[in-house]
Amino acid sequence: MNPNLEALFNEPEKAYLRPDELNVLSQFVSSLPERINLYRRLRNDELALMQAVADTLQQQFSQASEAHLERSLQNGVLVLRCAAMAMLMDDPDFMTKRLKPWLPDIIEAYGTQPIDEALYELLKQQLSSRLAPKQKALLFPGLETAQALLSLQEAEAEAAVTTETLVGLF
Repeated sequence: MNPNLEALFNEPEKAYLRPDELNVLSQFVSSLPERINLYRRLRNDELALMQAVADTLQQQFSQASEAHLERSLQNGVLVLRCAAMAMLMDDPDFMTKRLKPWLPDIIEAYGTQPIDEALYELLKQQLSSRLAPKQKALLFPGLETAQALLSLQEAEAEAAVTTETLVGLF
């Protein structure tokens, strides 16, 4: 759950919620029907959405092994589901908490970074053509967090190569 909302419920015996706290709660509650509808839509459209992404990925990476494509697609499904849950809970930190412990390591272990980068772009394209702007505004922060983890992985890999190269010079 959103940390700000969670904090509202931590100590109910101390005092009633202040007006600003009630406003935060009210905003979350009023946005919940839209979040639930988007979550349902993502759940119901997941197969068609990911199939469109898979078809394009296979064309773009025709030389890649089927195992690498499957791994990237599996990760993509997991990321989409996590983004949907983060959106539903209105918790911007959920993606980092869920993905950072495993996603960068899996990408590095399987060497799927280029495929994964393309997958996220294709996923965002597919979602952009299917969702209203307000729905994209709810969902895309989670997907962008996943993309940032990919960029972090790439930056760490480049730093490691640079360090190894510099060590070899001395």
